[in-house]
Amino acid sequence: MYTIRQNKVSRLIQKELAEFFQHESRELFGGKLISVTVVRVSKDLSVAKVYLSVFPSEGSQTILSLVKQISGQIRGTLGHKVGKQLRIVPQLDFFIDDSLDYIENIERVLHD
Repeated sequence: MYTIRQNKVSRLIQKELAEFFQHESRELFGGKLISVTVVRVSKDLSVAKVYLSVFPSEGSQTILSLVKQISGQIRGTLGHKVGKQLRIVPQLDFFIDDSLDYIENIERVLHD
């Protein structure tokens, strides 16, 4: 069960990371559309699990590895934006959210 503080922090991180990926996707990720679908923050607010959806989904693992390589830079940028609201910027762990691919696969199986 998430506390109110965890929910507020996760929404704040999701909003700021979505803006980051929107502005940087053309330069860093070859114009792929990257959206932040879910952010889950630990109870002590020290770790944030960030789930990304990549469109088109081909090469999403490559994008994920690139995001993990620059996660320090992303955390630094996030710290500049939310530094007044958070004492400590959580460690960011990135994962691919493949729920849309799963839904498409189920729809394709049902319609065949």
